[in-house]
Amino acid sequence: MEIDSIAVQRDLSIGKDYNTVVNGTNNIIYRLLNKGIVYKLVNLRVIEFFSDHNINALEIYNWLLNNQISANSIFLLGYFNYYGIITSLNNEKALNLFIKSSEKDHTLAQFFVGCCYKYGHGTIKNDKLAFEYYEKVASKGYLAAQLEIGCSYRNGIGIEKDYNKAFEFYRQSAEGGHTSGITMLGYCYSNGIGTKIDKQKAFELYQNAANLEDKVAQNNFAIMHENGDGITKNIEKAIYWYSRSAEQGHENAKNSLKRLQINNV
Repeated sequence: MEIDSIAVQRDLSIGKDYNTVVNGTNNIIYRLLNKGIVYKLVNLRVIEFFSDHNINALEIYNWLLNNQISANSIFLLGYFNYYGIITSLNNEKALNLFIKSSEKDHTLAQFFVGCCYKYGHGTIKNDKLAFEYYEKVASKGYLAAQLEIGCSYRNGIGIEKDYNKAFEFYRQSAEGGHTSGITMLGYCYSNGIGTKIDKQKAFELYQNAANLEDKVAQNNFAIMHENGDGITKNIEKAIYWYSRSAEQGHENAKNSLKRLQINNV
């Protein structure tokens, strides 16, 4: 007797609340990105979340294809396309889904539309539109967007350069607990961007973010130790923090680590 694979799949799906899983997945992505967790780790946590609910990514993907009603389900299908989860990476399709979800006032979708315009994913690069989407999301208190707005003002990308506004948005992001926001606020204090130079505050902020595994903060923290920038020079600690940063792939940290190791043999 031939097994009816469709019937088997239907029976296996009984009792599985896909809506709850989709909503929970959206919450995980929202929360982790808002802390400054890197996308690779976010995606691993998403897959773990599916497994925790005895559902695999293919099941969710197939369900999403046939359930494009809620803003969360539309966004998540876009997310799958954006990162090539189960399906082939397709930035153009992802952007269209993000826009559709963003029209339902979905915060994450609006943030990702900004990302698409910033990097030219699925569309022509447009810094002004990226800024507008990030600004909309930042006004909702989303820390990751506040960080992006801070960078836009600091570098004059999509908007006129304004160090005071850059500092303010970095401060908001940092105070909310975003690791890169903490790092960039430290950078502002270290270099006098939108505020007076305060090496002690820079040191404290870099240390905080470095302990939260931000590789840029770890590199900057190492530089302060190597140069004795506002603190007592300590090559041993510099090597330690360059090593931590290099382990996460920071190229400047790799080069600095190699240089110090050669000079201190």
